[in-house]
Amino acid sequence: MRFSTITKWEFKNTLSSRKFLMIFLMQLSVLVLMIVFLNMFIGNIESENGVTLSPSLTNFASMGVSDTSGLFEKQLNHEVLGITPLGSNESVNQVKSGKATAALIVPENSIGKIDTFQPITLNLFVDYADPKRSVVTEEVNSTVKVISSSISNQWISSLVPSTSTIDPDVREEKKGESLPLQLIKKMMVSILLFLPLFLFGNMIIDSIVGEKERKTGEILIAMPLSHGEIIIGKNLAVVLVIAVQVALWILILLVAGFDLKNPILVYLVIILTSIPIVGITSVIAAYSKNYKEAGIGLSFIYIGIVGFLVIPALAYISSKSAAANISPMTLVMRLFSGDPISMTDLMIPIISILIISAISYWITIKLFERDDIMFGPRPGIVRLALELVGIKNISKMN
Repeated sequence: MRFSTITKWEFKNTLSSRKFLMIFLMQLSVLVLMIVFLNMFIGNIESENGVTLSPSLTNFASMGVSDTSGLFEKQLNHEVLGITPLGSNESVNQVKSGKATAALIVPENSIGKIDTFQPITLNLFVDYADPKRSVVTEEVNSTVKVISSSISNQWISSLVPSTSTIDPDVREEKKGESLPLQLIKKMMVSILLFLPLFLFGNMIIDSIVGEKERKTGEILIAMPLSHGEIIIGKNLAVVLVIAVQVALWILILLVAGFDLKNPILVYLVIILTSIPIVGITSVIAAYSKNYKEAGIGLSFIYIGIVGFLVIPALAYISSKSAAANISPMTLVMRLFSGDPISMTDLMIPIISILIISAISYWITIKLFERDDIMFGPRPGIVRLALELVGIKNISKMN
């Protein structure tokens, strides 16, 4: 437990730093603003009026329509589609010349076919070079379904004697939340909870790289502590700072009215996730010669970490894939949503956390033990990786 000396010293210096306190308050301010915006956004989505999730789609795609009966033209979404009544040949020529995204050709005798219970063949010509084609196709298909349903109901009604006609009792029942709403609510809350894990990389860089630039590494190594205890002590101080901020953020979210089930388990999983992230950051810091190099390396590594956390969580929302449970963010999302979690689903992310933590801290300690890493000249990454796995004297082997 001798590493606790380093932990207490680093933790105390961090909390007493004016720079840290200023950054801490700014982060809390950003969190409050994001909560206000998210609450307003979700409130608008859940309201009867709703809210558009994209910029204005008025006349988003142009389409020529040849429909003498006017049946289909009236039912199309004129807010999204810029519809121009044209003849069949002219509509198709508009698509060929790139002036329109699509052309819809409706048979001239469509009303007569409907009255005689005959099918209608619609021709939709789409410019596949236009990325807006999917919007047009979706709108036309939606319109066709609505009209088909209406015509079918009229046919059925015409076949039933008027004395026995009963008005159908149609009820719409919705179960669960739509996919866009799940993405907004679950993913946004998950990102807010995991955000503190990526805000303290500069602390680790300053703690390790700073020792090199300030030339204080020799003093630190001369202390009656092993290299492993020094690294664990420094990283534990960062984890404690993260723990304080995550606890405060969860408390703010609960006060703001967010329904977070199992907050204690959510908190523990997030803190457990911070351990390998801090360890990976320490590997970058231990190998880097200066702050600039560490910052560049950290940017690339954090992109990969964010992808590892977010992509499986998105996959779970869309498809409930079992493989998505490898991400701790998926586990946190399921915990605060109140989803049932099996022991297997619980152990998969925890095991991945433990494995990554063990590897990252082992590499950091090995790097910290090397004089050529701490004081130079530093070996290349390939040579260093081979030496870490036990392959030495490469030139002699060749």
